[in-house]
Amino acid sequence: MDSTSPLGTSSPQVDSTEPALRKESLGLSEVEWAHHRRNHYETAFENWLIDNHIQYIAIDERKKAAFAKCKVKSFDFLLYPRNGQVIIAEVKGRRFKGTSLSNLTGLECWVTTEDIDGLTKWQEVFGPGHQVIFVFAYEMENIDVDFDGRAAYDFAQKRYVFWCSPKWRTVTLPADRFRRCAVEINEFLL
Repeated sequence: MDSTSPLGTSSPQVDSTEPALRKESLGLSEVEWAHHRRNHYETAFENWLIDNHIQYIAIDERKKAAFAKCKVKSFDFLLYPRNGQVIIAEVKGRRFKGTSLSNLTGLECWVTTEDIDGLTKWQEVFGPGHQVIFVFAYEMENIDVDFDGRAAYDFAQKRYVFWCSPKWRTVTLPADRFRRCAVEINEFLL
């Protein structure tokens, strides 16, 4: 892969031995190492991508500081689904405290203006051939949730559902609007 970023500068190169040495020195498995690097919502989503054979690039948390001078909030993943479109994804972790997904109520879908400004800027940087989305990763707090036929994803003894919003140019959506524009991640990427 080309090491030139869309900004025209060379992207930081990662020493491939560094993660292995750190992982081994900490005595962590691959899953534990992924947890160590990222929050559990991003880790669960990354494993969902792997399980569903979707190519991606995870933006290394340690390298996000390299973008600090440009004052643009970084994103979490570049996704390469089978349809050929390149997607810039920001993962937002939320907890679902309800017992049923039948009406999609109780799903928090807020984002900050910094999140929106960041994705807007990355859309400009990468250009029109790329789409930006928020991926809402909901961790189920209850073990007996009625998923109403929706796909649940079990990872690291937790259960998640993933929704994405390609219509994201708002800080929050009222519940009825969220229900109209949210798409199960399976429908969007698979």
